[in-house]
Amino acid sequence: MDLPPGVESVLAPNPSLMTGPGTSTYLVSGTHGPSVVIDPGPLIEEHLQAVVRRSPFAIEALLVTHGHPDHMEGAARLRELCGAPILAWSRDGVPVADRLLADGEILQLGDRNLLAIYTPGHRFDHLSFMLEESRAVFAGDLVAGAGTVVIAPPEGNLAQYMASLQRLLDLDSRVILPAHGPVIADPRALLLEYIAHRQERERQVLAGLASGPATVDTLVASIYADVDPQLHPMAALSLTAHLYKLESEGRVAHEDDIWYLTGE
Repeated sequence: MDLPPGVESVLAPNPSLMTGPGTSTYLVSGTHGPSVVIDPGPLIEEHLQAVVRRSPFAIEALLVTHGHPDHMEGAARLRELCGAPILAWSRDGVPVADRLLADGEILQLGDRNLLAIYTPGHRFDHLSFMLEESRAVFAGDLVAGAGTVVIAPPEGNLAQYMASLQRLLDLDSRVILPAHGPVIADPRALLLEYIAHRQERERQVLAGLASGPATVDTLVASIYADVDPQLHPMAALSLTAHLYKLESEGRVAHEDDIWYLTGE
């Protein structure tokens, strides 16, 4: 699928089990400038040089969706290369940030507006951005072009994540540009699928505990039996996020590493 007008993508050469083909750094510009960068990416000099080289206009700001290294590690070096300030939600998440963004803040790119949207859940400091003209959402790690997203407590929170998915759904966007994987041409279908997937996982967790108290590892072995065992450590993080959500609702509890239903 073609990118919206004013958008370019520069793929970082950091493919892995967690990043898929790599981290997509986006250049977003007004018709006559300026440009901003969304997610500078990892500290790979060839990638950062490519971002500067491919920008059609002067870069005005470096926007970081959240503080995971594959998104922000190269931000300080890119600032050196182009002189643009780093903008993020929180310095707890992105210590090198020069300025913090507010939920609902609009960044003007000449004749185009970019809206900052606070979407925590994958991480406490997660921002998404919407190019209002084309209703294109830059979703960072809230969703992926293929597969699902890991929610890793304590920095990840499943209740917040579900609320953020619903918030994106309510935006009625036309296209989602994730940081990993291909562009998402049918945002509504994908977001509904993501929500249904998490709801099904929750039912599986409750069903697993209905058989008796269990550890996270026991639940993972049962619920993710059809998943590559190499991914089980990541699955354990997301499953733990489900358990913490259910605990906050009073539906499960735990003693040490044993989880059980409360009967409520």
